[in-house]
Amino acid sequence: ENGKLIFKPEQNQEAPLAVIGVRACDIAGMEVQDKTFLEKGHTDIRYQQRRQNLFLIAINCTYSSQNCFCVSTNTGPCANSSYDVVMTEIEQGFVIHDVSHKGQGVLDQLNLSDATAQQIQNAQAASEQAANSQTKRIPLNNSRALRDLLFNNLEHPRWDEVASRCLSCGNCTQVCPTCFCHAEKEHPALDGSHSEHVREWDSCFTAGHSYVGGKILRDDTRKRYRQWLTHKVGSWFDQYDTSGCVGCGRCVTWCPVGIDLTEELAAISGESNVRAK
Repeated sequence: ENGKLIFKPEQNQEAPLAVIGVRACDIAGMEVQDKTFLEKGHTDIRYQQRRQNLFLIAINCTYSSQNCFCVSTNTGPCANSSYDVVMTEIEQGFVIHDVSHKGQGVLDQLNLSDATAQQIQNAQAASEQAANSQTKRIPLNNSRALRDLLFNNLEHPRWDEVASRCLSCGNCTQVCPTCFCHAEKEHPALDGSHSEHVREWDSCFTAGHSYVGGKILRDDTRKRYRQWLTHKVGSWFDQYDTSGCVGCGRCVTWCPVGIDLTEELAAISGESNVRAK
């Protein structure tokens, strides 16, 4: 109006949300996301409101898939924190307990009976069985030592080998609980009356993600995969003092060519990715 440019911030109205059946690796992923979007003086108000309005009912895993390796990342198979209610499945039903005031408020409204000592023991045994059944592990205990290893081997021949198989499809980043890369884009109206500035999820495997100043910095798959892995389990320690891998194994499961993060790290480190029983 009258030739003036006006900026109007989008008002955040996030409705409360309950998530039933969240796994330990997902909760660990959210705790990593908290470091990204809530800490170090850079609070994302939309993420903050969603997080505050979140009610989490966790499920302790009683079995592990062939690609799970959360034991080696110390993030599962049992949820340790950041949930409201946690359930463990047993033959007779579920053993349930709460950790938050919101969780207690929900359980108080249900017709529950006290778990017996045997039921509690059965629940613990089921989770232990899930842990013991895992066959994969991340080398070097998913520690800061991985950072030094990777940055000392940026020209390792394994990068070429994995790049020859990788499709740069971005499946691994789409299913990872900790990936947070996004792009900022402008969506102008066709009539020129207004324009929307939006944020969209992105992947470091796309060419546009590293487009800076008219140039694509990571212009081949080798550089993109190396960026993803060295950040995920390497430089993440510099930024957030934690690894970006929570051992869920979804990147392995959803990779159309079967690339296994634990195998790639084992090849560079010389350690086995097979978990000792």
